[in-house]
Amino acid sequence: MSPTVGASPSMNNGKAPSVYDILREFNFPIGLLPEGIVGCKLDRTTGKLEAYLKRSCHFSPDEPYELKYKSTISGNISRNRLTNLKGVSVKFMFFWVNIVEVVRNGDDLEFSIGMATASFPVDNFSECPPGGCGVDCSDGKVRKIKAKSLVSSA
Repeated sequence: MSPTVGASPSMNNGKAPSVYDILREFNFPIGLLPEGIVGCKLDRTTGKLEAYLKRSCHFSPDEPYELKYKSTISGNISRNRLTNLKGVSVKFMFFWVNIVEVVRNGDDLEFSIGMATASFPVDNFSECPPGGCGVDCSDGKVRKIKAKSLVSSA
């Protein structure tokens, strides 16, 4: 059996885990990724994880934050740690910056953009953001997420 696992939520009939199953396995909430992931690959030897959306999307959890997901999201996953993250960015003030690392520290998730880290309660990520609809969802519902802390590395 190959160490690479490919999956999509619709294929999750015992043959291959979905990306949401993989997140849970490594102690992350499913809400780190939006709804609509159409497939994923995990190389269990290296921890390289890739997840695929049909198209890029954005989500506005709370002012001043806005998240943007590219159609391919990748990084290295291990228990409580996602590193070398690519494909996820956050609008901070007036600039788009890449989220490069997510670390679970107890009941908090720490998101790093390199020069700063923001901490959020894990419970804020129990549900997936709506893929692609952002603030233009037909029901008008947008989930609000408040940061616990923001720490500059400078």
